[in-house]
Amino acid sequence: MSALIGFSIVIAVVFVVSLIMKVFKQPLIIGYILSGIIVGPLFLNLLSSNNDFITIFSELGIAFLLFLVGLHLSPKVIKEVGKVSLVTGIGQIAFTSLITYFLSLLLGFSVITSLYISIALSFSSTIIIMKLLSDCDALEKLYGKISVGFLLVQDFVAIIILMFISSFSSGNSSVGLLILTFAKGLVVAALLFPISIFVVPFFSKFFARSQEFLFIFAITWGLGLASLFSYFGFSLEVGALIAGVALSISPYSPEISSRLKPLRDFFIISFFLVLGSQMVFANISSLLIPALILSLFILIGNPLIVITLMGVLGYSRKTGFMAGLTVAQISEFSLILIALGVKVGHLSTEILSFITLIGLVTIAGSSYMIIYSEKLFLLVSPLLKVFEKRRIIDREISDKHYDYILLGYNRIGFSILKAFDKITKKYLVVDYDPDTVKILNNQGVNCVYGDVEDSELLDDLGIKHSSVIVSTIPDKDVGELLLNKFRGFKIRPVIIVTARQISDALELYRLGADYVIMPHFLGGEYTSKLIMKARNNHKIYTNERSKEIDDLKERVIRGHEHPNDKV
Repeated sequence: MSALIGFSIVIAVVFVVSLIMKVFKQPLIIGYILSGIIVGPLFLNLLSSNNDFITIFSELGIAFLLFLVGLHLSPKVIKEVGKVSLVTGIGQIAFTSLITYFLSLLLGFSVITSLYISIALSFSSTIIIMKLLSDCDALEKLYGKISVGFLLVQDFVAIIILMFISSFSSGNSSVGLLILTFAKGLVVAALLFPISIFVVPFFSKFFARSQEFLFIFAITWGLGLASLFSYFGFSLEVGALIAGVALSISPYSPEISSRLKPLRDFFIISFFLVLGSQMVFANISSLLIPALILSLFILIGNPLIVITLMGVLGYSRKTGFMAGLTVAQISEFSLILIALGVKVGHLSTEILSFITLIGLVTIAGSSYMIIYSEKLFLLVSPLLKVFEKRRIIDREISDKHYDYILLGYNRIGFSILKAFDKITKKYLVVDYDPDTVKILNNQGVNCVYGDVEDSELLDDLGIKHSSVIVSTIPDKDVGELLLNKFRGFKIRPVIIVTARQISDALELYRLGADYVIMPHFLGGEYTSKLIMKARNNHKIYTNERSKEIDDLKERVIRGHEHPNDKV
């Protein structure tokens, strides 16, 4: 069988399994992993003859995924969530490894085996979570940014530990290897920094003259840096992420992101196929109960650790809960670590099967938890109040009531705020970007920092006393949350929400929205009205042109000159 035919059969299996997942409304990631088990050595064994290019496809998927994540991690975002990401990332590793170590001892494992298990279970899968957050449009949300941050911290720690364990099999000095690797990293970073600041902006502007040329440039830049970092001893993920961060300040990053998403979605399937194909379940019957106990701890205990740490740092229970769900599974690094332990003779092969089973249970469980996170939060919210400090940094609300409330100050909110200002001075803006909050407050605008998907935040805002509420967040869940707040009320405020899809807009109208903003249609509607009004009268067009130029100049000052697909 040729490689092409073999790969075609693999993709056909993925399609069939994914179709079944879709029919039963299950996460596609689970379908990809199940497909990997089916086409792996346990059943069809189709990957053995196609292993080389499947592995390459898997690495491409990882590189594109982390590159796109990096495009969202501008220096401003890193500054915003750097502290909480570092504290939460290190803290979760420390507490998880300590608790699972003693749990493993109680379950009858030896000291060295318990040590390996505890370290392996302390890491969460950056790649799986990035995919889930991307699918849920959560990478730009506060908890999404924090999650990305502490998952990357975990990866960094995992890489150091893997390098340390690898030194046992190679006979090298682990300390010397670490020092040499970090020295190489500093040299690469020292060369990369001036290039990304002074050279890349010039060339990206040149490449942007052609959409296809920009596409090729982005692929070359992302894969080139990923390969460079891999060559110098760092992981492929680190190089791809840094490549994205270097381009995040470019005005063309939204266009690059939208063009590379199809590539990411295709190649990342191979990663999950490889992950599924590596699942082994031999001689594991005696370890089923310990595997389930440790899986339950990962699914419940890990999120509680993150919620506690973020509560201590002053974040709301909603932000802590949503971020906590992202650590409710183990990482691909966990399997690599245990495999290395088997290779150097520290562990038996049964432990690899044991960790594999935990991986399958926790990856599946956390996928469902993240997808249905909003409903889960509503169920457990009262129980989580104990984790919340009295003063919450991501929700600073005054006792004052406001007539008009704007949820989300962005390119749409910019214009809406002008209308508010002409109607009343008693209005409030809520946004999750601390820089936006600071700028608006300096301009005398009442603005607070918070996540508008937090139901309790809406209560604290006093929305039930408001006359008009406008949400510019293009998320149907936000609109539904707002509308459900007033279900059954005889008197309620005017509620204006935003949607991307026509089906979402119709559903929001059915739930009682007074108006649904459809950003992609507004430009055509406005232009058609202008043509009907002006026809061939140049004077009217000149007046509109003048007003539009003034508006655009003001938007440039506010940083609105490069809209993206998030509105």
